[in-house]
Amino acid sequence: MDLKQLEYFTRVVEEGSFSKAAATLNLSQPSVSRQINLLEKELGQKLLERTARGVFPTTAGSTLLGHARTMLNSATQALFELKELRDEATGTIIVGMPNRLAAVLAVPLIQDFRNSLPYAKISIVEGLSPSLRDNLIDGSADIALLFVPKPTPLLSYERLHQDSLVLVAPPRMELPPSLKYKDLQDYELVLPSSSKPIRNLVEEALAENGGKLNIVAEVGAVQTALRLVESGIACSVVPRSSLVLMTPNCGLRIAELTHPRVSHDLYLVLPKSRPISRLARETCRIIRRLPFAETAKF
Repeated sequence: MDLKQLEYFTRVVEEGSFSKAAATLNLSQPSVSRQINLLEKELGQKLLERTARGVFPTTAGSTLLGHARTMLNSATQALFELKELRDEATGTIIVGMPNRLAAVLAVPLIQDFRNSLPYAKISIVEGLSPSLRDNLIDGSADIALLFVPKPTPLLSYERLHQDSLVLVAPPRMELPPSLKYKDLQDYELVLPSSSKPIRNLVEEALAENGGKLNIVAEVGAVQTALRLVESGIACSVVPRSSLVLMTPNCGLRIAELTHPRVSHDLYLVLPKSRPISRLARETCRIIRRLPFAETAKF
C-alpha cells in the first residue's frame, strides 16, 4: 500500500467516479482503475462499489478512507515542513488582535519579529474578537490573539494570559478597594453591547447573585468606555490590562471585582484546516515571549 494508491482511492471516493478522478489527477481511467485493483488485492478487500448512481465505498472502503486521509495529510505536512527547513522563513504573516491589545503589544511584537525574521513581513489586522475569529476561519488571517473567543472545532486555542475585571469610576467618586459583583447594581454603568465578551462575563457573574445591571449607555470599545468614565458620565467594568489606555493622571477610581472571580482571558488562536507554516510557528514563539503580564499592571 503506497501513498499514490491511497491518493487515487481517496479521489475516486470524493469524485464518485473513476473518470472524474482520473481527470483531476491528470491520468487515464485505466491507470486509476489498475492501481485501485492492486490496492484491493493487497488488502484482500473490495473497497469500491460501482452503481448506476456512481462509485461508493464499501464498509471496508469507508474504514480505509479515514486512515488514508490521515496518512495523506501527514505526508503533506511532512513535505511542507521539510521544504521550509531549507531556507530562511520568508513571506507575510497576518496577525489579528483587538485594538486595545495592539496599542500595547504591536511595537514589541514588530520589533522582535524584525530581529528574529529579517526576511519576512508581518501584517497586523486590528478589530473585535468575533470578526478576527471569522478572519481565521475564512483564511484572511493566519494567527489571532482573541479575548474569550467563542469555541469552534475549526480553531485551536492556547491561553496566554488571565486578566481580571475591575470597576472604574470617575475621579471624585468614593470607591472601596474591592467589590462583589452583586454590588454592581448600585452603580450606573457604561458597558459594551450584549454581544461583547466583557458584557457577557459581567452579566453571568451578576446573575449568580440575582442582581441586575444599571446600564445607562452602551459602547463598542473599552477605550470609549474609559473616556466616558473620565468625563464623569458613569462607571464601567473593564479588564485590568486596559487601564494602560487611560489618559495619564486622569485620577480614575478603581476597585477589584470579587465573588465570583471572573477572568477575561487572552488566547493565541490558529486555524486547524491549514498547515501551520514555519513562519507561523516562529511568529507564535515571538508572541509567547511578549510581556502580557506587564500590560495588566497598574
